[in-house]
Amino acid sequence: MALTQTDRAWIELRAVAAGFALAGVAGVPGPHSASAEVAEHRFAAWIASGNAGDMDYLKRRDDTGALLRGDLRRPIPWARSVVVCAMNYNIAVEGHPPPLSIEPAAADTGWIARYAWSGRESGTAASRPSDYHDVLLPRLRSVEKELCQRFACETQCYVDTGPILERDYAERAGIGWIGKNTCLINQQQGSWLLLGVIVTSLDLAPEAASLPAADRCGTCTRCIDACPTDALLATRDRNGPRQMDASRCIAYLTIEKKGSIAEELLAPIGRNVFGCDICQDVCPWNKRAPIAPSAPLPPRRELINPALEWLASLEGPEFARVFRGSPVERRRRDTSRRKRFRRNLAIAMGNSGESRFLPRLNAWAAGDDPVLAETAAWAAQRLRGAAQ
Repeated sequence: MALTQTDRAWIELRAVAAGFALAGVAGVPGPHSASAEVAEHRFAAWIASGNAGDMDYLKRRDDTGALLRGDLRRPIPWARSVVVCAMNYNIAVEGHPPPLSIEPAAADTGWIARYAWSGRESGTAASRPSDYHDVLLPRLRSVEKELCQRFACETQCYVDTGPILERDYAERAGIGWIGKNTCLINQQQGSWLLLGVIVTSLDLAPEAASLPAADRCGTCTRCIDACPTDALLATRDRNGPRQMDASRCIAYLTIEKKGSIAEELLAPIGRNVFGCDICQDVCPWNKRAPIAPSAPLPPRRELINPALEWLASLEGPEFARVFRGSPVERRRRDTSRRKRFRRNLAIAMGNSGESRFLPRLNAWAAGDDPVLAETAAWAAQRLRGAAQ
């Protein structure tokens, strides 16, 4: 069966009814088609250049040596179309637009990426930790249920967990274009979007395919110019590459990167302790992005410009109370994530210019965690140099 324009419109309406801001349907390119070969070549070249860093899950290959994410039909042979759903996480904070990481903040505070502020109402004045995966997936499954009731098909839902390049399919579905900051940008919604997908066995009729969104980055390079680590590989050219060297991206370094971080990148990381919003904060399209009409992921005020001393004081059960079930720690206790978080705190303290952090940094430098000790020693030296 092939989905018609009417079918596609119905699917998109059901996704919006489920609480998504945007939705679209994209066909899976056929084997050996020109679009499939171009996409696979681009992805393979990006992997070969080392731009994926240590994210080995992106490099997985099948028995023939082909990259799994190079073609969706490799890991999911029955895949024929993808429903892409986007949720707006540009949510008001106490009735006001969310603050930006590029705005002035106290030197003794850090920055946690906006998507990780998420909480859920707890029945008290405070909200409890929550992960966007746990909010998007039930909504996706409600759309999936209706889809399967209307059409006989195979389906599979993913929120950042499947062997699929979600942004590529979002672009094919007409939801937006891939900006020079490598984020999906929608002309009306900006880039504060969380994506979920439903892979289906339903073909998409050629006449039902969405028109691609016009690329409206133009010659703007604000994101490129603002990136402290020069991770963005785009140019002023309207048709230039829309790629990132993830091994230099602050979000990768503070979330995915295990072990030590190259010394040349420590100062540029600034006071980002989990993720980074800079390339989105400076994007002109986000200046006009609407505030989400509802707040399925209400921001937790304590995570916005949090005090570094408070974050460093969180131990064991208290760390779990603040972060368990959030993007910072997800569901299970992850000691490696906690170690990375403390490493990031040491970097932020070193970049704060606040000499009052020296006692804590000296204690960490004398500890038995070699990565934290190395990072804290760098941070302490940086503070001592700033004080001279």
